[in-house]
Amino acid sequence: QVQLVESGGGLVQPGGSLRLSCAASGSLFRISTMGWYRQAPGNQRELVAAISSGGLANSADSVKGRFTISRDNAKNTVYLQMNSLKFEDTAVYYCNLGFGWPPSKPGAYWGQGTQVTVSP
Repeated sequence: QVQLVESGGGLVQPGGSLRLSCAASGSLFRISTMGWYRQAPGNQRELVAAISSGGLANSADSVKGRFTISRDNAKNTVYLQMNSLKFEDTAVYYCNLGFGWPPSKPGAYWGQGTQVTVSP
């Protein structure tokens, strides 16, 4: 059984920074592909960034140069460092665990989501 618990969301001003964390239970984390997805009201859920078990990473064009995904296998945790936040980054951010690289679709396991709101 895999459980994913996100933290770190909140309200931030444009240009500000946040770091999201996702802690995973179980033994699958080390061999998994981890992803951060987001969903804004009225929009489909989209991939923000992903990282393979070996540390390969990719990210959406909309966040390149601003967001960085990383993982700590010793802590079973994946992070999303978000800098230079914009209004359009406002969304619920979800952690996802899957397998294979690159991730052609989300994995089967989702966290509960954490709200990120960018507003003055």
